[in-house]
Amino acid sequence: MRKNTLYFGLSSIITLILFWVLSTPLGPAPPLGPFMNPNAGFWANAETDYNNDLEFQVNDEALSDSIRVYFDDKQIPHIFAANDNDLYFAQGYITARDRLWQMELQTHAAAGRLSEILGPQMLDYDRYRRRIGMGYAAEQALEGMLLDEQTFSAIESYAAGVNAWIDQLDPAEYPIEYKILDYAPEEWTPVKSALLLKYMTYMLAGNNGDLRMSNTKAFFGDSFIKNILDLDPNWNDPTIPSSKEWDFEADLPPKPNDSFIPSIVEDILPFQPDPANGSNNWAVSGSKTASGYPILANDPHLNMTLPSIWYAAQLNSPSQNVMGVSLPGVPTIIVGFNEDIAWGTTNVGADVWDWYEIEFRDSTLSEYKHDGVWKETEKRIEKINIKGGETVIDTVIYTHHGPVVQDSENEVGSSNVPKYHAMRWIAYEPSNETRYFLEINKAKNYKDYRNALQHYDNPAQNWVFADSSDIAITVTGQYPKKWNEQGRYISDGSNAAYDWQGWIPFEQIPYIKNPERGFVSSANQDPTDSSYPHYLDDDFGPFERGRRINEQLASMDNITAQDMQNLQLDTYSYHAAKVLPTMMEMLNTDTLSEWHQQAYEELQNWNYENNGDLIAPSIFKYWWDELYSAIWSDEYQYADIPLDWPARDQVAWLVVNQPDLKWYDNITTDSKETLQDLVNNSSHKAMSKLTKEFGSYGDNWKWGYVNETTIGHLGQIPGFGKPLFTDGGAESINAIRDSHGPSWRMVVELGPEIKARAIYPGGQSGNPGSKYYANMAVDWNNGKLYPLWFMKNEPVASDSTNYSIIIK
Repeated sequence: MRKNTLYFGLSSIITLILFWVLSTPLGPAPPLGPFMNPNAGFWANAETDYNNDLEFQVNDEALSDSIRVYFDDKQIPHIFAANDNDLYFAQGYITARDRLWQMELQTHAAAGRLSEILGPQMLDYDRYRRRIGMGYAAEQALEGMLLDEQTFSAIESYAAGVNAWIDQLDPAEYPIEYKILDYAPEEWTPVKSALLLKYMTYMLAGNNGDLRMSNTKAFFGDSFIKNILDLDPNWNDPTIPSSKEWDFEADLPPKPNDSFIPSIVEDILPFQPDPANGSNNWAVSGSKTASGYPILANDPHLNMTLPSIWYAAQLNSPSQNVMGVSLPGVPTIIVGFNEDIAWGTTNVGADVWDWYEIEFRDSTLSEYKHDGVWKETEKRIEKINIKGGETVIDTVIYTHHGPVVQDSENEVGSSNVPKYHAMRWIAYEPSNETRYFLEINKAKNYKDYRNALQHYDNPAQNWVFADSSDIAITVTGQYPKKWNEQGRYISDGSNAAYDWQGWIPFEQIPYIKNPERGFVSSANQDPTDSSYPHYLDDDFGPFERGRRINEQLASMDNITAQDMQNLQLDTYSYHAAKVLPTMMEMLNTDTLSEWHQQAYEELQNWNYENNGDLIAPSIFKYWWDELYSAIWSDEYQYADIPLDWPARDQVAWLVVNQPDLKWYDNITTDSKETLQDLVNNSSHKAMSKLTKEFGSYGDNWKWGYVNETTIGHLGQIPGFGKPLFTDGGAESINAIRDSHGPSWRMVVELGPEIKARAIYPGGQSGNPGSKYYANMAVDWNNGKLYPLWFMKNEPVASDSTNYSIIIK
């Protein structure tokens, strides 16, 4: 009896514990009971086979007419509407159907609101987003949109479409991520679209080196800056050909006479965007193609996730017929083509984020010194809601430069006046990039393209263009007028001479139309040579991809779309071709082990292609990384402050051309090391490291394994990603590296009938249970492009659409 009573008691306790577990959220995860519910839990997100025509009824006031949406075999929607407002309503509605969670997560991330859904572990991230003024930047962008009736109408219509989809959702139909994280979608507002655009600005124009460069100058001195960090390898081939002549004189602001020396900065910003975000684009004229018409190609290189950063669509109304990829959460097509033109983009990377050292009057931070007077600050109260915790209040101080972000206080002499750093960023300017997209979607020729570009401010992009007779590229953006090297180091926030003083006029922004060489291109390299009168920056992307593209295009004639597709897949490493022969010459082969000798022979026979099935790219990558570290780590380890390191192509040039440089000596040893010593030691270290990480020499050293490409889930939820065995590399045209790479490959043939092929590494659906979640990833990895079905008119019953939707 006592035993039965004990068993009953234990079973009751276990039942109570299980009941509590199933009904209680554990951290950011949901209560397991509702999550496991077969009707409303994750089971409800099993794949839906979209093969039946559907009708959706929405608010009668939302639409002026019914809308028809036709889906092809890749789940790409082709939207036909009677007017533009209905068109953007439908775009919002359909995009939310496939990507709602992605859209909302990205706006939460941009606004510094992840703690609301993920808990206190995201507080530092959210506080950082608030302190760099992401919400303020979005408000400024929205202000710019409000000034333009056409833009705001499109943004509002899109938001209404998103909300129409949300309103008809039952909780059982929420995307699975809402169920895993136990929260519900909220209303979509125009400011969310602005947040997404500013999030892209941060990703592509959020790098800044002022803090590190100032520290480096203080630590190493001017000679190091001049001879190492300012080194120009002369391997560059700029975006705008050097033959371009500038027909204007720049009205530059005067450089201040003082020699401001900023304080040392001990910490730099966390959560910075990947500095190697980049892209390729080019357009070739009809004089170089087999068809006699231009061909345009574009492959933006961004972080590759599931769901994808892009969402493909066709938008058709009486005023436009356009196709390409959109940014989920924003109306229009961002990169694509219409019946007359095509356009694409790469990042510029100009210096549009400057740091200012601010002197405050006292510890209240209510006043700061500028231009000889004390000016009042503004204080923005940020309330950060924490899931499962109390709301955190953060006060962000704003100067006329922008928000004060750095928190460490520096004592100056005996006055103990607090000094902090404020940031000036292009994203704080009212702007209306959406107006550019609205106009380029409808553009018919070069004149329309140039007119549209005047509405595009940030992030600065190389917008490439082609129609049936013209090709062009413009280094588009809003650039502050600067004296030479202004903003390269921390600026004096009290001296008005360091302020941004006006903007480079649009007609003086670098561009070229129909160059004599028969093509235009960009790959994030220097926009111009040194003859360009304005100062944009001195820290653009490495030369390799741009030079390779230009050399290949210059050598090609009778070009076809397949040739352009093949060029996008090019894996040649100019970096290896430049520096590896010197490294091999210095290697002492007499001391190599048998398997090290095999590795040496792999490199001897290598054609410098970063192909996944080759071992040589892996050996070179590890060898180069060890050599780079051997050259610089001994000097840099003595600094306990963040510093700027030499660029890859600068160090490669030094290795090839200056074998006796003093920096090769390891200052931590008594002996005097030579470059040859470093080359040999780093070779052995590379072999040991490869062995430790990938086992004995063999197939597991193949580049496809070592490059380790995984297209992960946007929210980093395990099991929702896709690993791939890839070709390519950071310095190749096919710039796949880890989770970064060509996020959209597109080739468009201009002419009487536009033909386009494209693909991205994912799928249209954001639902991991859908067959359209990652269905294009393998074909993308194999270099395939899909012909895009660009409809001139609504399809007839005999056409092979998968299914259709009527929204009315």
